[in-house]
Amino acid sequence: MSKRDDLIVKYAADIKDKFGETPNMDLLTKVAIGLGPAIYNLDASKVSGSDDKELQTVKNNFLIKKLGLADSSDLMDAINSVIDKYGRSDKNKHRAVIYYMLAKHFGKESIYN
Repeated sequence: MSKRDDLIVKYAADIKDKFGETPNMDLLTKVAIGLGPAIYNLDASKVSGSDDKELQTVKNNFLIKKLGLADSSDLMDAINSVIDKYGRSDKNKHRAVIYYMLAKHFGKESIYN
C-alpha cells in the first residue's frame, strides 16, 4: 500500500469514528488527491479549529474558490459545525476529512468528478 493509501484509510477511520458515517471512498480519495503534497506535510495536512486565520483560509480557498460557493455566514457556520463534530480539542483534524465533510455538507461532490 502506498503512503497516500495509508493516509486515506486513516481519514476513512476518522469519518467513521468521529462523524459516525461510512465514507464514500471514491470521493475521499479524490479529495486527498486534490490536496496534493499537502497531505504529506504534518502542518499543512491538519486544520487548527482554534485559529481564525486558518478557518478563513478553509473558507476562502476551499469553499469559495474550489467549491464555487458565494461568501456568506453559512460558510463559517458549516466549518464550525464540522470542527465541532470532529472535536474542537482534537489536535489531529485532517484537512482531507474536513474538506470531504464540507463538500458533502454543501452537496458539491460533483466538483471531484
